[in-house]
Formats: sequence, structure tokens, C-alpha cells
Amino acid sequence: MKDGCSPQGQCGCCTVLVDGAPRVSCVTPVRRVAGREVTTIDGLDEGVRGAWSAAFAAVGASQCGFCSPGIILRLVGAVVPGRATDPGAGVRRALSAHLCRCTGWQTIEEAAEVATRATASRLIVDPMDGRDPTAAARRARLEGGTDQMVGPEVALGRGGFADDSAPPDALVAVPDGDGGYAVASTLTAARSRAGKVQGRRSTEPLVHPVPVPDGSWDVTLQTTWVDPGYLEPDASWCGPGGSPRSPLGNGGAFGGKLASPVARDARELADRYGRPVRVLWSREDVVRMGPKRPPVGAGIRRDGTGVLAFGSPSPWPDRDMDAVRAAVRAVAPGLDVYLVPVVGPPVSAAIRAAVWAEAAVLAAVAPWSATASPTPGATGPGPVTGATSPGPATAGASPVLGVPITVVSPGGGRATTTMRPDGGVVVEVSAGAVLDPVVLRSYVIGATHQALGWVLSEGIAVGPDGEVHDLTVRSLGVLPARETPPIEVRLDGDGAGPPVNASDAVFAATAAACWLATGLAPTWPGHALAAGGTR
Repeated sequence: MKDGCSPQGQCGCCTVLVDGAPRVSCVTPVRRVAGREVTTIDGLDEGVRGAWSAAFAAVGASQCGFCSPGIILRLVGAVVPGRATDPGAGVRRALSAHLCRCTGWQTIEEAAEVATRATASRLIVDPMDGRDPTAAARRARLEGGTDQMVGPEVALGRGGFADDSAPPDALVAVPDGDGGYAVASTLTAARSRAGKVQGRRSTEPLVHPVPVPDGSWDVTLQTTWVDPGYLEPDASWCGPGGSPRSPLGNGGAFGGKLASPVARDARELADRYGRPVRVLWSREDVVRMGPKRPPVGAGIRRDGTGVLAFGSPSPWPDRDMDAVRAAVRAVAPGLDVYLVPVVGPPVSAAIRAAVWAEAAVLAAVAPWSATASPTPGATGPGPVTGATSPGPATAGASPVLGVPITVVSPGGGRATTTMRPDGGVVVEVSAGAVLDPVVLRSYVIGATHQALGWVLSEGIAVGPDGEVHDLTVRSLGVLPARETPPIEVRLDGDGAGPPVNASDAVFAATAAACWLATGLAPTWPGHALAAGGTR
């Protein structure tokens, strides 16, 4: 099984069945399973395993696939056809024990329906149903930014993750907290030698380190540090003189691993010790050392002019600054952009749509600033009736729903998101040649889910000394299944032109529509505002 939280018992990736009941193995003592039957994904009945993996592939319920084996085992053990009057509610309850960053939950619920129906009726699910695997993988690469497998084996955790192919006699290296590594023959021994302390979730409020620039603004925004939230912790292994295994595995980690040092470190350690070495970061290591989304402070006028400042603890290379400014010009030409020094964890220009998405959001909502005003307690999409066109400012005006918000990304992807008054979300997408509608839809739903969490719930507490205090995977604020609204995706049927990434445009358009629907609160996440600074 997979290790996503090292071991906090919070991500669900290591779920197994004990006498048929789901259990999180990382926090289950071995003595508790003595004399009992333990079933992993490979031990499932072949027909059941095939039906579930095929269903996941058929509806796009796996992208990287790291969390999928644990989810499948949970659903097999917890969702039994005929037991519940509302099977969908049972699936959502079961998913509360899991974290999935890629797919936005909805496709997993759809896969559960397909799989339970297939197993009950002994039907065979065609995982690709005539789809071209090469075209599907091409679309996945466009959306994820790196090579990715598509097919039923992904749902079984066989996507080629970095640590899966390490030789059994490899040494294990874990960060020691002083900039080096503790090395031992086993993971337990290495962590003991490093003095690993289990991470905790703090009770400290979020902070917004970048002030709003001076000026007269119609809309202002401050964001906090946001963790990419990928599930597979950074890992690599290498033999002496060999080529280290890429930490990217079967997914792009939303840009969070592109500069990860683990592959370089694995090569150096292998050469030093003269034998293969596995370099493994824990969840606490990832949260402390992995790059975050840069926090911003910004102000914009209704005519689209304004200033966006973003924070970093160190200067950015000129090439990164030039790329960010060019991307911002493409989506919000009236915004000036500059970097300010802040004390905090590392940030990266490679994180999904970093800085330009914030600029696109501001430009998209600026014309509506006279209509929407922050409403205390507004924390998410819901049955709230609001104005649907720009108009005079009104004290206490309702959040604005039912408005299509369109963003065209610097790469040419186009997305229009509408927050419906009934709580649903509609996303219309133009991505050039579709290549594979299932994969594209999966990424659109995932980007929608991530954008909602960005506005409403995501952020990590950072102390005045720059130390990250929220060290559990649940601390990241990823929106759970029970709080994710239904998402309807409409793909451009023409698919004219070369294929382009669409999910980044979806991310920005959905964030803008959600922010407008919740009243343009001046700080993100919105839950933090509603709860007086805590999540």
C-alpha cells in the first residue's frame, strides 16, 4: 500500500481490509491483526479488483493513482449494494477517511456506482470503451505537465511511483532536520536516528503576509501560503553511479516536485555509501521544505488597473520574473506585478498557474465590484440569490451567483465557470482538440475542486519566524467530498485547433466565480474570515 502521511492516519492511502473491514494500516499495531485476514489491493478477488479498476479508468477516477488502491479497498469494504437507501451518501461517508488531490471526488463516486453495479450483475466494464490510450496519455500530459499513464493499472497503484521499484537491500535516508540525512538499513531505523517527531495540526490563525499595495481600489485580495497537497511524498532511489528515479512518478504534483532535491541527494548518497539508497521525505518534510503557492496582496480598480505583489523568502531568477510578468500581461494587462520579501517557507513559480491565476481572478471580478460585497458567514456555494449583472453598489449586497466567469489562460485554454444558485457548478471548456473526453473531464473536475478549496478552505499556519506549524495532511485544508458541490462539465464539441492545457484556466475561472459567489471577501480562504481567522 502507499504511504501518504507518514504515518498520521489521515490520508487513507494505506487502507487495507482486516477480516473484510477497512483499516488504515499505518496506525494499526501488528498485534491487532494477529490471526486475522489482511487483504491488500492485490489480494482482492480478481473479478472484484478488475471491475473496480476498470470502472476507475472508464470514468477518469484516477489521475496519478497514488490514493486509488486505498480508496478502492475502503469502498469495497464499506459500500455494500442493497444495504443503504442512498448508496451515494454511503460513498461520500466512506471517502471522509481519504484524501484525493487530483480528481475532485465526483468521478470516484461515479466509479463506485459503475463498479458496484458491475460486481452485483457480473458485468464486464470496458475500461477504455474504444478510447485511444495514446491520445488519453497525451491529454493527461498536457493537463498534468509530465508523462502519465492512463488505464486500469493506474487505479491499482501501478503508475510507476518513485519508491515502488527500489531494491529491497537499499539503505534508507530521511532528512535529519539539520540539512543532512540520517541513513539506516530500514525506514524505522532511519527515522529513529533522525529523531523524527510526529507532526501536528496547530490552532494558530492563518496570516496574510503580503500587505495590499497603497492605492484606491475597488477590490482587494490577500492570500496565505498554500501547499500543493500532492499525496506521494518526495522520494527517489539510486544505485552507485546510476541514474536516480524521478520523484514525479505518475503525475506532475501541480509543479511542487519539479525542483525537488531528492533525486540529486539519492545519487550523492549512493555514491558515498557504495550501494543503493532510497531517499524518502515524510509528510512533515514535504510541508516544511516543499514549495508553496506564493502569497499575494493586491488591489484592482473596475477598469482593470491595479497592483499585485507576491511574496517570497528569496529573490526569483530573472527568467521566472519575466515569465510571470508575461503571463500576467496575457490575462490582466492593467496589473503591475512585483515581488516583496517575506519570512516563510519556500515558494515556486512552477506551482499551478502561480501569480497569473490570481491576476486573472482579479481582472475577472473587477467589473462586478459594485454589485458584490462581503457577506459575513458566506463560506461557499449555496442557495443564495444574488444580482446577475453589474450595478450600483449597495450596502450589504448579496453575493453574486449565476454569472458566467470566463478566463483564457496564457497558453490558450478557455474556461467559463458559473456558480449556480442551487449550489452546483457548471464549467464550460475549450481546449483545442479534446483527445480524450474522459481524461479532460477528470482534470476539469479536479481543477474545479482545487479552486474551490483555494478560495474557501486551503492554507497553512506559518509562525513569525517562517516556520510552518501545520504539519498534518489534513491541515492543508483540501475540500472533502462531503463539502464538494456537484460539478457539470461541458466540453467544446468542435475541438478545433491544437490541444492545449485547459485545467489551469478552469482553476482561475472557478476561483473567480466562487469568490464572486461568496461576496469578494478580502482574504482567502473564506472559511478563515468567517471563523475569525481560524479554520
